[in-house]
Amino acid sequence: MRSPSASEILVVWERGLAQSPIQRALELLSPVYPQDSPVDLRDLSVGRRDAELLALREQLFGPEMAAIAACPQCGGRLDLTLNVTEMRAICPPEPLDSVDLTVAGYELQFRLPNSEDLALALNRNDSDGGRYRLVSRCLLSVRHDDAPAPSDPLPDEVVDAVSERMASADPLADVQLALACPLCSHRWRATFDIVSFLWREIESMAGRLLRDVHALASAYGWHERDILALSPVRRQFYLALMGT
Repeated sequence: MRSPSASEILVVWERGLAQSPIQRALELLSPVYPQDSPVDLRDLSVGRRDAELLALREQLFGPEMAAIAACPQCGGRLDLTLNVTEMRAICPPEPLDSVDLTVAGYELQFRLPNSEDLALALNRNDSDGGRYRLVSRCLLSVRHDDAPAPSDPLPDEVVDAVSERMASADPLADVQLALACPLCSHRWRATFDIVSFLWREIESMAGRLLRDVHALASAYGWHERDILALSPVRRQFYLALMGT
C-alpha cells in the first residue's frame, strides 16, 4: 500500500463530492493501488475493501479512531475509541474465491458480495428485495436434491442461510459494535461504517490543505502544486514562520 500524496488526496476529495458512498470507497483506494484497475477494486469483497480502507486510515491518521454514539433510549453521549489493528484482525488472511453451503436440501456455491453488488442491491426500494437480489447475483451454482435448480426463487430459509454465511465469511462487511450507555445502562448494537468515517476525515484534511495553500500562496506567491509537494513538516514550518 502506497501513501497518497497531498495532491492526490485533494483530487479524491474533489471527485468524491459528487459520488455515492460506494463510489467514494473505491475512489479512496485508487491512488493507494495505482496498479489495480477500477474493475479490480470493484471486485474486492465489501469486507476486503473495507479492510483496505482501514489500512489507509491507519496510514493517514494512526490506529486509534475516536467516535461518538448517542444512546437510542436516553440520548446520552458515549465516547468511543476504536482500534484499526483490532478491526483488521477479524478479516480472513486470504480472500475467498467461493463459499459452499448445504441447507434445506440445497447445495449452493456463491462468491462474496462486492461493491457493484451492494450498489445494485441498495437501489431496491425494499430491503428484502435488495437482499434477495444481492444473494441472487452472487450465486455460482445451485443444486436441489442432487439436481441443478434455478436460483430464483429460493426459499426464505435458504436466502437467510446464505446471507448469514456471507456475513461470517466476510466479517468486515458489516461491523456491529456492542454498546452500553453509561447513564441508563441501555445496551444496543450500532453499525460502524469505515467509508463514511474515513470520508469525514478526508474532508477535514482537504479543508486544512486548502487553507494551507491559501495562506502560503498569499504570503509567498507559490503555486498550489509546489505547496502541496512540500512535506507536512516543512509546510507547517513555513506556516509557523508567517506568525512570527
